[in-house]
This record gives sequence, structure tokens and C-alpha cells, in this order.
Amino acid sequence: MFAVAIDGPAGAGKSSVAKAAAQELGFVYVDTGALYRTVALYLLDHGVDPADRAAVEAELPKIEVGLKHTPEGQKMYLCGRDVTGEIRTPEVSMATSTCSAIPAVRSFLLQLQRDLAEKNNVLMDGRDIGTVVLPHAQLKIFLTASPEERARRRVRQLEEAGQKVEYESILKDIQQRDYQDSHRAAAPLRPAEDSVLLDTTGDTFEESVAKLEGLVRARL
Repeated sequence: MFAVAIDGPAGAGKSSVAKAAAQELGFVYVDTGALYRTVALYLLDHGVDPADRAAVEAELPKIEVGLKHTPEGQKMYLCGRDVTGEIRTPEVSMATSTCSAIPAVRSFLLQLQRDLAEKNNVLMDGRDIGTVVLPHAQLKIFLTASPEERARRRVRQLEEAGQKVEYESILKDIQQRDYQDSHRAAAPLRPAEDSVLLDTTGDTFEESVAKLEGLVRARL
């Protein structure tokens, strides 16, 4: 099996770019951020503070995270309920950044991610795929873009989904997530030593996909 580990900051376009590249390559795309978002949604739904480590750890045995690959893309299930659309709100994003810093949460989801890579050719994206989840991946990529570019993309994405958002608020959220993700004690966001940097600032979506696909085909 061939594994491509894609890491990078929030809003860099990892999910959409990796999903499109995987389709072209015939690989299975795995959005690991959606796994953490599903856990965060559970915590919010049950009134659990995502920063309260003891409370979060106590809830983990009750959480059932499911993932299915369909022609429409990856579907996420929480205790049997399809939550694919519910996990993309700004509130869930911030709760995800907070609870994902808890080591027990990362351990809870680690084997699920590795199992997917053992059974499929995968493009897997997240924050610590190349450094922790798949340290032996055949190709590691750190996909990024400037905070301003990422904020513009996220605003466009949310507006297309029918949500009213402000650019300055989204930019502030992204900068806060960058700090939280890179300064947490458990698996901080950083490029793997043997990763390839892919900066998509100023690129169109199609250009970003083509660059990623080219890196994979060159390594295959």
C-alpha cells in the first residue's frame, strides 16, 4: 500500500485539494480532521468543556466515530448519526482545536487512522500525519498558504454554504488556531523532517491539485 501524509495549518485547503487529487489518482482520501471534529461535536452536544481534560477523557468511551467512503465523498457518523454537515461550523472548529490537544483524544483516534492506511492506498491529511500517525509514509507533504489567503478561502467556503461570516473574525480564528495547533504539547503542528513543502498562496484550486498530484506521481 502507498501512503501520502499531508499536514498543514487550518484552512490551507488540504481537504479539498487532497480529495480531488485522490480521485484523480484512484486513492482513498482520508480527512482526519473530520474525526476530531466529530469528537468535538459530541462534546458540544453534551455540554462538555473541550478544554476540561478530565471531563473529555471520561466521555471518550461513550463516543462512537464512524467513517464511510461514498461516491459523494467521506461521510462522518457520530453514534450512528450522519453528522457530515454539522461538523463544519466555526464553533466546532474552535472546539476541535482545543480538544485535539488532549493526548487521550489523539490516542483514541490513532489506530482508526492507521487501520485505514494499512488497507488502502491513501491520501491522508491532518496536523500530525507525517510526524505521528504515518511516520513511515512513502510521501510526506506540508501543504500551507498565508493566513490571509486561508481566511479568504474559508469565508468563500462558508458563504457558499449559506453562512454569514466576517473576514476579520475568520482571520482571527485562523491565527488563533495556528498558535494553538503549533504550541500544544501533544503532537504539535510542524512539518516532518522529510516532508516536501507545498505553498499554495496565490494558486487556483486546479493549480494546487495539479501540484499535489504531480508530487505523488513522481514518487510512485
